[in-house]
Amino acid sequence: MTKIGLLSDTHSDFPEKIYHYFQDVDEIWHAGDIGDVSVIERLKAFKPLRAVYGNIDDTKMRMDFPEFNRFMVEEVQVLMTHIAGKPGNYSIPLLAELKREAPQVLVCGHSHILLVKQDPRFNMLWLNPGACGNKGFHQVKTLLRFAIDGKRIINMEAIEIGKRSSLDNSL
Repeated sequence: MTKIGLLSDTHSDFPEKIYHYFQDVDEIWHAGDIGDVSVIERLKAFKPLRAVYGNIDDTKMRMDFPEFNRFMVEEVQVLMTHIAGKPGNYSIPLLAELKREAPQVLVCGHSHILLVKQDPRFNMLWLNPGACGNKGFHQVKTLLRFAIDGKRIINMEAIEIGKRSSLDNSL
């Protein structure tokens, strides 16, 4: 069994509560809009990291992380990207990836809206952890935590880590 901590849209913020909620995970996944490289450094020093770049990320982030990250964990294929659209209304680049080969799990960010939903069109689990930074329109910072056991996704938890502490409404 592999335990996963999933976050997105940190926008250069690093909530200290990540250490508490992800203390028992095996890997951390970041679904883009990382912001400052210090976020990556802190995550990598804490746990193994998989990530993609987001629309606010600079050239260095885009050199270090892909737009699409496709990988296997146990017996589950995962596809991670930042901008996905909505289930049933995909971004054009993502739709091409899904038609090439649909994963069992799609991970995305960008919307700042936590969403866990089965997508029947591609028979995949759609995961968006919401946003855990202070920039954006969301009111509450969120994370996802779950496990992959063989072919199964189990123990899915949506975690609220506190209210957004900035009055900055920019994305």
